[in-house]
Amino acid sequence: MTNIIISNLDDEIKSRLQKRAEKNGRSLEEEAREILYITLTENNENSLNLATRIEQRFANFGDFELPEIAREPIRTVSIF
Repeated sequence: MTNIIISNLDDEIKSRLQKRAEKNGRSLEEEAREILYITLTENNENSLNLATRIEQRFANFGDFELPEIAREPIRTVSIF
């Protein structure tokens, strides 16, 4: 395995990474490694279909239905 050094890491990013590591019971290095692993090994077959991408993004929320919004008839264009 190779070691890397990340220079000039923003203090806010480091703080957020540290909090995330603590929450997950990992060291800062382990958390950064896990983030890189997950990000770089996920399925790279990006769908160009926006509806599919939205569905994938919210899949973990479970089944729910949004109420249907009643539509009005198309209005005529005003001519001035």
